[in-house]
Amino acid sequence: MTQPRIAFLGLGIMGGNMARRLLGAGFPLTVYNRNAAKAAAFAAAGARVAATPREAASNADIVLCMVADDVASRAMWLGPDGALAGAPRGAVLAECSTLTVGWVRELAAAATAHGCEFLDAPVTGSKNQSAAGELNFIVGGTGAALEKIRPALAAMGRSVTHLGPTGSGALVKLINNFVCGVQLASIAEAVALIERSGLDRTKALGVLLDGAPGSPLVKTMAARMTAPDYTPNFLLRLMAKDLAYAIEEGAAHGQPLASATAALAVFQAAIAAGDGEKDMSAVVEQFRRS
Repeated sequence: MTQPRIAFLGLGIMGGNMARRLLGAGFPLTVYNRNAAKAAAFAAAGARVAATPREAASNADIVLCMVADDVASRAMWLGPDGALAGAPRGAVLAECSTLTVGWVRELAAAATAHGCEFLDAPVTGSKNQSAAGELNFIVGGTGAALEKIRPALAAMGRSVTHLGPTGSGALVKLINNFVCGVQLASIAEAVALIERSGLDRTKALGVLLDGAPGSPLVKTMAARMTAPDYTPNFLLRLMAKDLAYAIEEGAAHGQPLASATAALAVFQAAIAAGDGEKDMSAVVEQFRRS
């Protein structure tokens, strides 16, 4: 059987690595990125580079998108040059970005009206996992559509969890990220308190990281904070965006997210201090400056 033709929209930190995994697995690949310079390396590696999302999708069996937020996603899919205008009937469209559930459902309805199948398929994992093909896909939509793109997901990830109908994957991803954001704000404050108190930082952090608070995220973030190394793996401003989206979703369900609201304030302060384009672990720096 021939490999399905794939269009990939968005070649940032995550999307670029995901597209490279697809190329390495032998999928016929067309890419589009708003900043065309990022696409040059993909052309050299054998991908076709499209001038618009519509052109990228026009000959695709599967269209995947990985961008920053709702605004960027709308720009990729909608309008005369959007991917939806070019996607053939019967194509499977999958949004891998972290987005609001409302926009995901709106996009799913537009895809259905166009004669396409749609999945929300966001991921857990960051820069290193996307490069190694170890992402975890959390999917909303029909099982039949998922089976059509499962080989492509397998090239980019180590697991696929089908959560249920459209929007299920998007909602679980927001819940996942708000819990991560709360943990990150907490360890940032803990590191700052340890440093200001005069405790032996290595020993004090060892107690935390080897004990109940030592989740994989907390261990990774503490290492970056103490290095310090804020080379972007996941941009700080995007965690603030995800927290805001999660708070919005909680309100829609009558569930205020008090801890997410507190964490968002911490991330917003970091952005105001100029750290938004750094790795999210840079959230600690505001406490070191104060």
